[in-house]
Amino acid sequence: MIPKTIIAAGMLLASVPAFAQTAEPENSSADFTDEVTYSENKHKVVTNTFWDNWFISVGGGGQIYFGDHDINLNFGEWISPAFDIAVGKWFSPEVGVRLMYSGGAIRGATQDGTHSLGSDIKGKPQQGYWLENSRFGFFDVHADVMLNLNNTIAGYKENRIYTISPYVGIGVMRAYKAPTSTEFAVNAGLFNSFRVAKALDVNLDIRGTMVSDRFDGEFGGRSGEGLLTASVGVTYRFKERGWERPKTVIRHDNRAVNDLKDQIEALKAENEALKAAIAEGNETKVETIIQKVNVASPVMVTFKIGKSTLARRDRAVLGMLAEVIKNSDESIVYTITGYADAGTGSPEINERLSRERAEAVYDCLVNEYGVDAAKLKVDYKGGVENMFYDDPELSRAAITIGR
Repeated sequence: MIPKTIIAAGMLLASVPAFAQTAEPENSSADFTDEVTYSENKHKVVTNTFWDNWFISVGGGGQIYFGDHDINLNFGEWISPAFDIAVGKWFSPEVGVRLMYSGGAIRGATQDGTHSLGSDIKGKPQQGYWLENSRFGFFDVHADVMLNLNNTIAGYKENRIYTISPYVGIGVMRAYKAPTSTEFAVNAGLFNSFRVAKALDVNLDIRGTMVSDRFDGEFGGRSGEGLLTASVGVTYRFKERGWERPKTVIRHDNRAVNDLKDQIEALKAENEALKAAIAEGNETKVETIIQKVNVASPVMVTFKIGKSTLARRDRAVLGMLAEVIKNSDESIVYTITGYADAGTGSPEINERLSRERAEAVYDCLVNEYGVDAAKLKVDYKGGVENMFYDDPELSRAAITIGR
């Protein structure tokens, strides 16, 4: 005689829909389980809002200007202090922009007295004239486009310690000591960042700038002059910082399974009460009418894309199905049919996946739960178009039905 508990479980299980549905993980409770799968593609991230991934940088260092006669200076006389401050934004892990103010004082050598300090550079006659030390203040406002090479080549990594970002930019340079000069300038450089905290980097910025020969006020017939700058500083990255990987959220409705468990527990308690009554010599006649149950509604489990591995929750559902199969009519044969999503993969891959998915359910029922192999039949259909709700995820499945 089949226990009443098992028969009730079979009837309830036949009506349980086992479709995995994609949903946002909002309002989650014990009645739902959210399965979150993150993309393994390191080059794909979720696009952030305009106000995310902004940063500010400050730095200081040294600079040398390549004017008409400046090479005649020794290095100590030639180098001058530099100051940088910039604000910028990364639009993706690979590409960002910044607006920078650079300034300080330029030291050099003059032959015609432009920006002269009135002191000779001894031993440096040029065309019959002695050179004099010169100095003038300037600033350079420039916009740069930056390319993070690490993220471009190796993909985004939130905790990467070192990154190098080459950049190019354009701007305007102004010498604000008479004779003043305002010139268009182009620059290129390497921005090296060393992560020291979640929001803080130490950086080394090496930059070269090209400007007109007119900029220092002394004309030497060159096509242009240059400025080489090296500065060390810090960068603070505002919230929100970084990027999230794309994710797929599948919400599973556990309410039917939870209700099934509650009813099974209630039936177990009822059976125990009946056993106790019989043991006490209760003469009341207890009659149980048992009807064989044919499980005609399909029991469906779904799989991740390209996979044929059963999740633990699916094994739990199959465990309850196994009890129904083992106690069902011997004439009922249960067919396990595997499917794959036709929109993903080649026909050969989908044929293999659909077979492996059906075999995974078969192996679970036979090897883990002791179902008689004679009561099971395996079939597979390869890749199929969307079978339910125009959702390709519901075609990556194995369906078990008994007849």
